[in-house]
Amino acid sequence: MISKPIITFYSTMEKYLTAFTDAFMNSVLWTWDSILFEVPWYMNYFWGLTIISLLVWGLEIVFPWRKNQSIFRKDFGLDAFYMYFNFFVFTIVISGVYKLLSLAFSGIGIQTKSLTIFDISELPMWLQLVIFFIILDFVQWFTHMLLHKYHFLWKFHKIHHSVKEMGFAAHLRYHWMENIFYKPLKTLGVMIIGGFEPEQAYIVHFLAITIGHFNHANIKITWGPLKYIFNNPVMHLYHHSYTLPQGSFGVNFGISLSLWDYIFKTNYIPEDSGKIPLGFPGDQHIPSNFGGQVLYGFKKMKSIDTEK
Repeated sequence: MISKPIITFYSTMEKYLTAFTDAFMNSVLWTWDSILFEVPWYMNYFWGLTIISLLVWGLEIVFPWRKNQSIFRKDFGLDAFYMYFNFFVFTIVISGVYKLLSLAFSGIGIQTKSLTIFDISELPMWLQLVIFFIILDFVQWFTHMLLHKYHFLWKFHKIHHSVKEMGFAAHLRYHWMENIFYKPLKTLGVMIIGGFEPEQAYIVHFLAITIGHFNHANIKITWGPLKYIFNNPVMHLYHHSYTLPQGSFGVNFGISLSLWDYIFKTNYIPEDSGKIPLGFPGDQHIPSNFGGQVLYGFKKMKSIDTEK
């Protein structure tokens, strides 16, 4: 006779396996339906990302900031691949893992509402969206700062900073491990406001994609007086500068909003010519291909690689 603990164990494993498989397949089907236009336009991130990319790229072509930079700049194809890999392929692969984590937390008594500091569900929708946008952006700003400050995290973030010519597609060129770092903190941010995304959160997500594309684009935009609130290409270019202020581990960490950098004094824009070297000391060690870059952060750093 099979003991009760063994039966319970197998039952639990079956539940977790089913949850993993369902989450994985749902992500696959949702992405495929998006490609086939079977998802409502306002939730269709595949074509939304594609259209935003083409529009910002068109503006780069018509109004280039660095006029000697090629339309198909260095690593354009690699960055375009990263854009779809990180936004869709990796999301599909990891979706089941996140579902397992959710079940694990529930299993030890940590529920969605457990960490709620204030519930925004009763507020007007526009205010829900603003609060959702601000909290998630601050969480991402904080995580981004950590990626620069700590060597273990910086090893993976180097892939994003190995870009030598800026363009819109560089926005989503990053090591897949960054999703592992960002996702738990972003989830925590959602839990703080009641554990849910506002019904029209797609507005925030599309806005974030658009701002991120512009920040990396070969276009000179500062947004005028709004530059103290919203991030912009001039400010973000200095985030990618090869040379940083002495004693600094990074500047201009803002994702969509610049105000966090102004509040915490990490802002830095000494000039706006757009003609500064990009990268970091030691970036010649970064592999030039996707496979090599995926493995790079897991390798032991050479003694000569002392940039951080």
